[in-house]
Amino acid sequence: MPRVKTGVVRRRRHKKMLKMAKGFYSGRRKHFRKAKEQVEHSLVYAYRDRRQKKRDFRRLWIVRINAACRLNGTTYSRFMNGLKVAEIALDRKILADMAMNDAAAFTAVVDASKAAIK
Repeated sequence: MPRVKTGVVRRRRHKKMLKMAKGFYSGRRKHFRKAKEQVEHSLVYAYRDRRQKKRDFRRLWIVRINAACRLNGTTYSRFMNGLKVAEIALDRKILADMAMNDAAAFTAVVDASKAAIK
């Protein structure tokens, strides 16, 4: 029985991994073992941060909405409570965009929120 050599298979596997490590620094792009370790870590970071990104954007939107609310004489929590009472269904992404780009419309929403609470 002839022995099986891994020449082609190994080379393909190594090339695939080194291609994924393109752009890494120093030996992490040149040496297979270090590249493999770094690519595995990088894939973990990518998976984790796809979820983290959603949290980060939500935090950003809340900060922007809160800043605009305070300019209109209320707080974020009172504003959101007023929206719920008034049954105004706008998500934070839209509210943050309004706060940044259309202050008059945001002020109208804040007034509706304040009116619903009283």
